[in-house]
Amino acid sequence: QVQLVDSGGGLVQAGGSLRLSCAASGRTFIPSTVAWFRQAPGKERELVAAITWNSIKTYYGDSVKDRFTISRDNTKNTGYLQMNSLKPEDTAVYYCAAGAQLYTGSLARLGPVDFGSWGQGTHVIVSS
Repeated sequence: QVQLVDSGGGLVQAGGSLRLSCAASGRTFIPSTVAWFRQAPGKERELVAAITWNSIKTYYGDSVKDRFTISRDNTKNTGYLQMNSLKPEDTAVYYCAAGAQLYTGSLARLGPVDFGSWGQGTHVIVSS
């Protein structure tokens, strides 16, 4: 089982940027799809972005397209989410997740049940 630690959240003004990191340990996460989910108070956990094990395919939710960028460095066992032009509606707890090993299908079809490893969550608060 891969253990994940996510970090990089904080308080930022609207229009600002943050970079979230997801550090994996315990075993390599190379075969795993890496994803970022977020959950705002009173809302369901939603898939924000995902990247295949070989970085060939990426997915972004409609609300974050052209603002967020997901990436990974398999040599460092670390995933990243660069968030630019942040909006108050981006306020949520962000979770990194790893799973769906060697997945080659549509990343948009993945949900929380497809991921077996989760970070503890990092808070992102965007003030207006």
